[in-house]
Amino acid sequence: MYDLSLYKRGDLLEVPRTLFTHFGIYLGDNRVAHLIPDILPAITKDKCAIAKMVTNNRLLMGVIAKVASVRVDSVADFAYGSDILINHMDKVCRQPPLDGEEVARRAEKLLGSVTYSLLWYNCEHYVMYCRYGMAISYQTYQFCTTVRKIVFSRMSAYLTALCGVCFMLCLSCVTPLTVVLTVLVSFTIWMAS
Repeated sequence: MYDLSLYKRGDLLEVPRTLFTHFGIYLGDNRVAHLIPDILPAITKDKCAIAKMVTNNRLLMGVIAKVASVRVDSVADFAYGSDILINHMDKVCRQPPLDGEEVARRAEKLLGSVTYSLLWYNCEHYVMYCRYGMAISYQTYQFCTTVRKIVFSRMSAYLTALCGVCFMLCLSCVTPLTVVLTVLVSFTIWMAS
C-alpha cells in the first residue's frame, strides 16, 4: 500500500488523525520510530504483547498514566491507513533539518520508555528534536494559543463575574472575601485579555 521508495532514512513522516497529527522518523527498511502513549509496557514485560500494534485503549490509558515509548513499527502500522506527508515540517520550521543519518541516529538512540505529556512531550516534540535539534510542538502551541484566547477573553471575564455574583447570591455567602475573590479573578482575566 505504501511506496517505500519515497522514504529516505531520517525523513520526518506525518499522518493526519482525527484530532491531531501523528509523527515519526523513517529509519529505512520499512521501519518508523515514533513516540506513542502505551500503558502495556508499564504493566507487563511480555515483549510479544508489547510489540503488537498499539490499540486505542492502550493509547488512551497511556495518555492518562503519562506512559509512552519510542518504538519501531512498519510504515503500514505507523500510518494506520492514513496518507503520509514527508518532511512537511521543513516548510514550517525555520531551523534547517539535520543530516538524515544524524536524524535517524537520534531517533534510534531514544528508543524505549519515556514519560509522556500531551502538552510538554509528545510525538511531535520527539521528531522535532531528532530532525531539527529542538523539542517543540506546533500543535501544542496552537492548542495553548486557542485556549488562551478563550479563557482570557472579555466575555470570559464577564461570565466569571456573573458566575461569582450568582454563586454568592444563591448560597447567601456575600462576604468581603467572596466579593474580593470575584472581583480579583474577573479583573485578572479582564487585564489578561
